[in-house]
Amino acid sequence: MGQHILDGTPPVPLILRKSARARRISLRVSQLDGRVTLTLPRGVSEAEGIAFAREKADWLRGHLDKRGVDQVIALGESLPIEGVERQIMEGQGRRVALHEDALSVPGKPEQVGTRVQAFLKQMARDRLAGASDRYADTLGLTYTRLTLRDTRSRWGSCTSDGALMYSWRLILCPPEVLNYVAAHEVSHLAEMNHSSAFWNIVTQIHGPYNEPRAWLRKNGSALHSYKF
Repeated sequence: MGQHILDGTPPVPLILRKSARARRISLRVSQLDGRVTLTLPRGVSEAEGIAFAREKADWLRGHLDKRGVDQVIALGESLPIEGVERQIMEGQGRRVALHEDALSVPGKPEQVGTRVQAFLKQMARDRLAGASDRYADTLGLTYTRLTLRDTRSRWGSCTSDGALMYSWRLILCPPEVLNYVAAHEVSHLAEMNHSSAFWNIVTQIHGPYNEPRAWLRKNGSALHSYKF
């Protein structure tokens, strides 16, 4: 339907959408990127929906405050890489370089976010391909392809034809979390479900997984607050 700015301090952008399946007006705040969606059932006017949002303005801003602010990647900022907090610093030469507690990025300051993202995607591909190969070899199976995306609702997937997909933001997690997600998706090559047989395969190729799974549930949403 479009967008609307809810007046107040601070103003709140609303994404308006119509749904034939909705039975009542609803507001949803995405914990991944802070987007606010106002859903209107059929027959409810845009004005009525916006009036509803105004009534819920305090609740809405409270949820946005709890989520925290997005962090734009730039020189002097920091972000976790493989679970270790690294400060982004000005680099020399032509290549982005990873250090124990820093990431040096050469080039123009306005290109820092783009260059950091490209570096992280390549690093994620290397780590995820290595983990996927290792777990697939353990099962004696193969996957058909591996792709990276910036997904909002899942950290990975496996299709019936053996294609693996991962969120590149997994490179921000500790290695044991990335490895767990890889083991999870590779296990779907053998079991396209979440049965006890599936979880037995995850345990077989990865070992205990409760801790990395719990880490992702607790901390995963915050990884989407980094904007490049």
